[in-house]
Amino acid sequence: MEFELKNCWYIYKSKKNKAAMDKLAAEYVDFLSLCKTERQTIDWLVSRAAAKGFEQGFTQDKFLKVHKGKSLIMARRGRTAISQGLRILGAHADTPRLDLKQRPLYEECQVSLAKTHYYGGIRKHQWFARPLALHGVVVKTDGTKVHIRIGEDLNDPVFTVADLLPHLAYKQIEKKLSEAFEAEKLNVVLGHVPLAAPAEKDKSPVKLSVLNILQKRFGIVEEDLYSAEIQAVPAGPARYVGLDQGLIGGYGHDDRVCTFAGFEAFLRQNSPENTQVLIIWDKEEIGSEGSSGAKSLFLEYSLEDMIDAWEPGTKLRTVFENTRAISADVHAAMDPDYQDVHEKLNASLLGHGPVFCKFTGHRGKVGANDAHAEYVGWLRGILNSAKIPWQMAETGKVDMGGGGTVAKFLAVYGMDVIDFGPGVLGMHSPFEICSKADIYASFLAYDQFFRN
Repeated sequence: MEFELKNCWYIYKSKKNKAAMDKLAAEYVDFLSLCKTERQTIDWLVSRAAAKGFEQGFTQDKFLKVHKGKSLIMARRGRTAISQGLRILGAHADTPRLDLKQRPLYEECQVSLAKTHYYGGIRKHQWFARPLALHGVVVKTDGTKVHIRIGEDLNDPVFTVADLLPHLAYKQIEKKLSEAFEAEKLNVVLGHVPLAAPAEKDKSPVKLSVLNILQKRFGIVEEDLYSAEIQAVPAGPARYVGLDQGLIGGYGHDDRVCTFAGFEAFLRQNSPENTQVLIIWDKEEIGSEGSSGAKSLFLEYSLEDMIDAWEPGTKLRTVFENTRAISADVHAAMDPDYQDVHEKLNASLLGHGPVFCKFTGHRGKVGANDAHAEYVGWLRGILNSAKIPWQMAETGKVDMGGGGTVAKFLAVYGMDVIDFGPGVLGMHSPFEICSKADIYASFLAYDQFFRN
């Protein structure tokens, strides 16, 4: 009669399941370690998809389209008419970080630094005194793209944002956390050795030394940074956490874990009943704005082209109204040390499967997509029939928690949609934690969604 959460570790205890879980986890660790920007993520997905026969062009039964190098749509034609609706899984590839400003380079106190502007909902104090890497692209005036990746190889230097020593931080520690760490002090240390040129001794010699290195290594000058997108991200690979290696820690679980699991489930499909669509957006962490975010018309335009190629005359609104979708995004798992911010009856636990979030928003469900009961019932049915564990939770206590996803931007078309993804500890931190078992269960759940 009563509902009880199911522990994935008990359900997937067979040697076969454990081997499959470990294999998927190892592939995910490699993916998370390699793909630290949205561009790198999209490039990785396209490379894998091309090997599976996905091609550019809407006349293909399996096609993909990349938008601005930061968003991706893939589709596989189903046996039934498109007018009967699609199965759409949407996730996002961007992650909170430090972006270098348009004019970043300067020198103070014989140290060369780079000014940053943080991207997304970070907790600023977490970004001080830790090794950082620089990833990104520089575009020259002739259109040449120069890819930047420094700090991941063991022979590379790393970067950092210096923190204030406790001996001089008495005033700082008396401030509120929101005021103690200033955004304009999130400046990345780039170098210290002055350029050995007497003629330049009065012109910021350490900054000039950094520019000299950039010119020699990448062929760029300071002006090129105006048309650059360079991100400071945590350096180093994702790692297993805990003596039993049951957890994975790393940068960017939100939302690359859903991107990875959804993509792997999508590749697994073959000759489906309904046409299947996977879409990976950019800019979710800043409200899905811009031409590569979920507020753009990228999805709409792509589906119009798909309909024209596969089923001319079908109305887009008919397709949308019959479509079922998942907003694949992570959820805040209950933190053992901060249980008081959760309402336990409606909180999620690591290792107990992916989490349905019927509504997001904040304080009175403002800004939420609120999934319909009929849709939730259907999803419960297909997962229960496949014996896949799941849970349902809110993002913290009422009047305390809140957040947003891409779900409401899909719901505007009239389709059924719900947020669904694995729980994460330390979300938006430079080192997030996710359960191996939840990643495996999410992959299986997304697979069932596409199939039904």
